[in-house]
Amino acid sequence: MASRAVWKGQLRLSLVAIPVELHAATKSGARVSFRQIHGPSGKPVKYEKTVAGMGPIKAEDILKGYDVGDGDYLLLDPDEIDAIKLDTKKTLELVQFVDQSEIPPLYYNKPYYVVPTDDLAEDAYRVVRDALRAEKKTALGQLTMRGREYLCAIRPCGDGLLLETLRYEDEIREADPLFASIEDAPSDKDLLEVATQLIQRKSSPFNAEAFRDHYDKALRDLIKAKRKNRKTPRAKAGDDDGGRPSGTNVVDLMSALKDSLKKDGGNAKAPAKNPARKPRAKPKSA
Repeated sequence: MASRAVWKGQLRLSLVAIPVELHAATKSGARVSFRQIHGPSGKPVKYEKTVAGMGPIKAEDILKGYDVGDGDYLLLDPDEIDAIKLDTKKTLELVQFVDQSEIPPLYYNKPYYVVPTDDLAEDAYRVVRDALRAEKKTALGQLTMRGREYLCAIRPCGDGLLLETLRYEDEIREADPLFASIEDAPSDKDLLEVATQLIQRKSSPFNAEAFRDHYDKALRDLIKAKRKNRKTPRAKAGDDDGGRPSGTNVVDLMSALKDSLKKDGGNAKAPAKNPARKPRAKPKSA
């Protein structure tokens, strides 16, 4: 099954704009999934939107309600929300570059592959990829997708680029209240030595193929055995009721890059060591 783009727009580095698509880097259907079936009738269970005292309602009658407290909701029409204009709906601007190890792992959320949309975009795409690889940097930017603006990190991945959505700082729970009861004292030297030796003995390069989902395998074995058993209950479910962005073609990539340097401050200079405060876990007192 061909991969379907979840976002289309421009990857922009100053004055250079590259038409790209985002494709999910993970597969949601890789594990066993079930559908709820009504036992007595053998029919699939459906979920209808209902209102107390009225029963099922029409989708076009549903508004967005924002809880303002005391059981009161501020009502917004979905079209009003969709009408909000953000540049990040179609443009992912690379606004900062950080060291690849600078972002704490708990900020990472979901990965996507960044793919150029046509041959004209590939030259600029490769330049950005190779520049990030040479500097060992991760690019930061924001994009709007599925009704939300995401903070994103982009870095080289094989022959292409990998985008990972990041959690915002206010989405990270403070660790101190959970770790406060752990005594801040040095470990026993003998125990530490044994633990260190065990870690060294079991250390090796990461190989994802060495790990398997044992629960998923057990489920598949159960399903296989059940299919062979003619006494296994069965139900036959009936029918359920009820263009790429044009972008900016990079005609003269070198000229665009040079113009970008002039726009962003004249001659090329070494970047500051800390252009912005790096993301980190919250301190004890926010």
